[in-house]
Amino acid sequence: MKLAKLGALSLTIVVAISASALRAEEPAASPEGQPQLPHGWTMEDMQKMIVAGTPGKQHAHLVEGAGKWKAETTMWMAPDAEPMKSEGTSTVTPMMDGRYVKVEMDGEMPGMGPYHGFGIYGYDNVAKEFVSIWVDNHSTGIMQGKGKLSDDGKKLSWNYKAHCPVTDKPMSIRDIETITGANTKTLETWAEDPKSGKEYKMMSIKLTREGNAQARR
Repeated sequence: MKLAKLGALSLTIVVAISASALRAEEPAASPEGQPQLPHGWTMEDMQKMIVAGTPGKQHAHLVEGAGKWKAETTMWMAPDAEPMKSEGTSTVTPMMDGRYVKVEMDGEMPGMGPYHGFGIYGYDNVAKEFVSIWVDNHSTGIMQGKGKLSDDGKKLSWNYKAHCPVTDKPMSIRDIETITGANTKTLETWAEDPKSGKEYKMMSIKLTREGNAQARR
């Protein structure tokens, strides 16, 4: 019985000490009621953090592409190959309060069956460049891209890195998205031919927004 009481008393003391220690570790509030800055930090440092996470005009550019788009695709498997045509859709949805957009593509890959792709696009305020990742049901790698917008806001050029399944080596892929109207745009892709190593135009997609859901400024 005494042992039980002693154990209970010890537990009470430990809890009290732990609570006191936690309160001591809580950041003290400044006179204005704001949390105290970490040791060595300045208000300028905190402002940089805030700016880094604030959406701007580059993010707005991506969001302007929101909506469901009809996709008319032409593909070439090799530089001298016959073009293969197919149709599908591309759905662009803003996420994270306009900081990113997700793109979901559905269609048919000629000779390879249904195609489903998913990408996330954004603009890194710190690196000062557009960034993206892409996955689809015809590969197991994750493509990572960096992009740059033209001064007139009409062309967004992307450079991607991936691994070629034919050569088993790293390869470069270029995308150029060109705005051709309030609800029309094109997406052209250049890639390295695995046999010759030369770059060629691999794909061209004509995109038309359905319902004119979003008019560009």
